[in-house]
Amino acid sequence: MTNNLSVKPWLPQTPPPEVTFFNVNLVDTELGEVVPNSIVKIKDGLIIDVTAGSAESPSLLDGTGAVDLKGQYLCPGLIDCHVHLTATPGALSLKDLFSASPNSIAYRTAFVAREMLLRGFTTARDTGGADSSLREAIREGLIIGPRLFIAGKALSQTGGHGDLRASYEGEEHKCCGGHSPAFARVCDGVPECLSAVRDELRQGADFIKIMCGGGVATPADALDMLQFTAEEIHAITTTAKYSKTYVTAHAYTIDAIRHAVDNGVMGIEHGNFIDEETAAYCTKKGVVFTPTLVTYKSMTRPPFDNFLDKFSQEKNRQVLARATICYGSDLLAGLHSLQNEEFSIRSSVLSAKEILQSATVNAAKLLGMENRLGCIKKGGIADILILKSNPLEDITILDRIDESLVAIIKEGRVVFKRSSWLAVDPMYDPCRVQAE
Repeated sequence: MTNNLSVKPWLPQTPPPEVTFFNVNLVDTELGEVVPNSIVKIKDGLIIDVTAGSAESPSLLDGTGAVDLKGQYLCPGLIDCHVHLTATPGALSLKDLFSASPNSIAYRTAFVAREMLLRGFTTARDTGGADSSLREAIREGLIIGPRLFIAGKALSQTGGHGDLRASYEGEEHKCCGGHSPAFARVCDGVPECLSAVRDELRQGADFIKIMCGGGVATPADALDMLQFTAEEIHAITTTAKYSKTYVTAHAYTIDAIRHAVDNGVMGIEHGNFIDEETAAYCTKKGVVFTPTLVTYKSMTRPPFDNFLDKFSQEKNRQVLARATICYGSDLLAGLHSLQNEEFSIRSSVLSAKEILQSATVNAAKLLGMENRLGCIKKGGIADILILKSNPLEDITILDRIDESLVAIIKEGRVVFKRSSWLAVDPMYDPCRVQAE
């Protein structure tokens, strides 16, 4: 062991290896088809070349790090566009979700992040709870997890979806909706909304999330309730636009969706009760949807069938009855392990191509990472899953990740493998002693 003094000794000490994969079945998520006999070259965490080729290509045998995949499938790393990493396991009811100490929640969050990456999600969009410290800790390798894009704390009006205070709790608990750490912060009136959005951006939020309608998990707001005034929403979206970012809104109903979009919101979370006319209206405006389904199904299963109170359980049944299908998980507490079930749920109404695109290329566009994430092409970030089977033939293999997954690569480093080739990167296997 050597002693190397460093300001940040946890940073990777070596660059990602240079690797060439050949005899590859390449999953092209943009075209929605498999390109056989492909060659993919990776260096410094990036994809430097993608070509059609042959397993016997002599140029490959002269170099180091050449890996014959023998027809296995190379797929981009998955992207979940609606997660709450800090909503950690450890409680069987929503009201107890934040009862642990801040330190306990931080340690549990590290567990959630690691498990999410090992399910094949190399990138996640946290829509309330994660802060810039967590994002940077993952980026630097201090915590193992997916690359994060964060909203910081979502913005909620008093009595809105982010206000988790009990009826007897007053103004003294207003700041973070009755809990700290929290998903959301409470703000009312244009001045408070301006201050809140500017403060979240100051703290490093990549985008802003607001609560525009009632939610399943909160105690006081009916699903058909509208939240924030037009003036408040417009102030928030204008401020975000000045900072070259966007606002997404929690909204289930047609009225809530239109309330948000009419006032400058460019993303809708959930949107379960949307109709065809409103969908066409939103498409014309360029609005991006991230509906979620697995969260509603999972909250009807033991031991989490009592996770919600009776009022919230009834709202959850309403959502299940009217749900539309697209990608996002929105899981809380011990339900995170069901993240991949979204693939199976959607498979009943969408094609494998549409489903895979929603978790790759479409998600990358939402994150402003088009041609960098969600695809395997020259210049892209080397986030890759190696699979035994073709997800474009059976998307549910991504719900059976323990059976289908051969390896996970994030930024060119092997995170996990079930193969004799290469080795898990020291960044993801820090206790492994390196040969001299």
